Amino acid sequence: MSSESSNLPMREIPGGYGLPFIGAIKDRLDYFYNQGPEKFFQSRAQKYKSTVFRSNMPPGPFIASNPKVIVLLDAKSFPILFDVTKVEKRNVFTGTFMPSTKLTGGYRVLSYLDPSEARHTQLKTFLFFLLKSRSSYVIPEFHSTYTALFESLEKGIAEEGKAGFGNANDQAGFNFLCRMLYGTNPPETSLGTDGPSIIQKWLLFQIAPIKALGLPKFLEDPTIHTFPLPPFLIKKDYKRLYDFFYKSTGFALDEAVSLGIPREEACHNLLFTTCFNSFGGIKIFFPTIVKWVASAGVELQARLVEEIRSAVKSNGGKVTIAAVEKMSLMKSVIYEALRIEPPVPLQYAKAKTDLVIESHENAFKVKKGEMLFGYQPFATKDPKIFENPDKFVPDRFVGEGEKLLQYVLWSNGPETEGPTLANKQCAGKDLVVLFSRLLVVELFLRYDSFQVQIGHSALGASVTFTSLKKATS
Repeated sequence: MSSESSNLPMREIPGGYGLPFIGAIKDRLDYFYNQGPEKFFQSRAQKYKSTVFRSNMPPGPFIASNPKVIVLLDAKSFPILFDVTKVEKRNVFTGTFMPSTKLTGGYRVLSYLDPSEARHTQLKTFLFFLLKSRSSYVIPEFHSTYTALFESLEKGIAEEGKAGFGNANDQAGFNFLCRMLYGTNPPETSLGTDGPSIIQKWLLFQIAPIKALGLPKFLEDPTIHTFPLPPFLIKKDYKRLYDFFYKSTGFALDEAVSLGIPREEACHNLLFTTCFNSFGGIKIFFPTIVKWVASAGVELQARLVEEIRSAVKSNGGKVTIAAVEKMSLMKSVIYEALRIEPPVPLQYAKAKTDLVIESHENAFKVKKGEMLFGYQPFATKDPKIFENPDKFVPDRFVGEGEKLLQYVLWSNGPETEGPTLANKQCAGKDLVVLFSRLLVVELFLRYDSFQVQIGHSALGASVTFTSLKKATS
């Protein structure tokens, strides 16, 4: 939190940026290769005996002109990143650099706008309209799409003894989003099943500077971390994606025009919201959920089976919002996955004025214009807030534990708050939580238990199903 007059002892922000150019490259090499993100932050917090300190953040030269940030690693300082009365969120969605607008049709899309900008209000109003008008399609379209996914997984296990979740989930996720939001099934259009692969290439052009892709250091760092990938290489693929959205979203684009948003700009925003924000979330977070539920073992799975089937049975055998709301353990499991492994770990904001930021131990002065950066997995595993913070505790948020939801921060705001026109909280926050809940509900209505092999990918967990035990009751 921030405060103008703090009772905590004032301390100069420790740390530094090293020599110009060289310091930024050294920190980049440490972050990606020598240490990795977790050790990078942990070692500096220990060295400075502070959860607030100065450092450079990738990518640095030559992609970002200014890599200097003030790092926030605890649950008390982190929420300043959401307070748009004190910080600006203009062009900081991906951090200290902004990808070329050639990747988004020449427009600064909603994620890069600050709430003080008039277009932010128009575009977020537009998204609220879309989400509200299509909300009744969520549950039936999810059931339909993910039933087909599970059938394909069963077939894979029967034939090969295992079935990868990643690619199947990517396709199902994209199909579900387009069916739910726009009433269009991509495989029945000229886009076919190419959507997910095009999106992944397009995503790479935007986030490669802040990701380790697993290539050899001598090859990866001088290329994708030093110079941006040229947008013309993805132009043809992006046009295919744009054309699909332009043809599929007519009713929504009509509404955008009535709100004063040009049709083309609205379409580029719908593409970004669907493919970057929503599809990206499903691609990263669904395997994370499966990983943690599988890792917790058969006891948790049995408890989820009992709770989910009982709630659905008492609701006339139908999955509804009301039935899902009764599943307190299942809801807690989703919140705990969002806490322990948030899908968007990095968050940025720029100080609008001179500020005082507080950690648990100290207060720190920040000057206007300085870049603030929060590494969310540390804030949501703050040992001063959470008991056994590094452990996945399925029922952490049941009963009294609900009070801790204010410290679940995945959506660019606390879980206890909602998106508004005046903040930068994810417009589809509640729908993303619902999608995640439905995944677990569909799993345990269909299966008594499952087993997986867990690996790693550039964007999180890689999951392969090895067993799906059909429901016996």
